[in-house]
Order: sequence, then C-alpha cells, then structure tokens
Amino acid sequence: MNFFRHRPLGLLAPALLIAAAGCSTTDDSAAVAVPRPDAKTAGVCRDLHRVLPQKLDGRGRNDPEPRSAYTAGWGNPAIILRCGVVRPPKMVDPKVAEGGDPDAVAGGVNGVDWLMEEQKDGTWRFTTAGRTAYVQVSLVDGMSAQDEGTSVLTELAAPVKKAIPEGIASMR
Repeated sequence: MNFFRHRPLGLLAPALLIAAAGCSTTDDSAAVAVPRPDAKTAGVCRDLHRVLPQKLDGRGRNDPEPRSAYTAGWGNPAIILRCGVVRPPKMVDPKVAEGGDPDAVAGGVNGVDWLMEEQKDGTWRFTTAGRTAYVQVSLVDGMSAQDEGTSVLTELAAPVKKAIPEGIASMR
C-alpha cells in the first residue's frame, strides 16, 4: 500500500509551513519585554509616552514590538526606552553610592538623576532615580555612555521631568 497516495497533503502542509516561515517579512523595529507597571505608575508612563520626542540624538522614532505605551525606540538598531520597569538591584547597592562599583555610577543630567550601568555585552543602560516611576534607557552597541549617552539623557530630561514627578517609585 502506498502511504502517500492516501494522504496527498500529509507532506505538503509541513512544507508550506516551512516555506511561509522562511518568506516572512522582517520588521526593522526591535522586540522588547513590555513592563507591567501598577496602575499609578502606568498613568505616568502613559503621560511620558505622549511627550516623548519624535527624534532622539538625530534618530527617528522606531518603537519596538509589541507596541505599547510603556516602550519607545529611536533609530535602527534602536535606542530603547521602557517605563515602569522594576527597580534595578544596583539602585540600592551601597558600593554604587560610594563610587566603588566599576560597572555602575549614579549621576544627574539636566535635573534628572540616573543610574548608569554597563551591561555584560558592553552596552549601557540608564535608569531614572528619585522619580515616581523607573524609566530605563538602553543604548545600542557602540554608543558611549559619556558622549551619545549624555546627549540622549539631555534630550530626554525635559519629557521625564514633565511626565514623571519626583518622588519614590513603587518598590516592585
């Protein structure tokens, strides 16, 4: 008995699935984990999303997937902003406050305090401090914290100050 004669679509379905996956379109936007803030934090994050710039450090807006009021991006590869993230552990590490951590430094730019962390892959991540929501900005590979990072944080200072009040963020 010829097994394939009775199941003509038996091999066709997997072949079509593989072909469709191989031909799928690609999107130029990055994919990021969307934060899940509490209700109070969600409100200020939505306020921030409304006042974020269309250009950042000369890069056009390119929001990541899935689209969310808690994330934004600029450029390709994208500088990524996430609002409503959990407090980074280094935010409360005494070594950081004392200047004793080589991978994390606290500082401020235009009235907004940030924790600056070098990631294992050599990229930089900044998280707001002293605001009612934690806002995290990740630079793309090759961007220096001192040059491009300062420019990015300078451009984001006004929207952050406008939308995210000073205060203590939720301890999540």
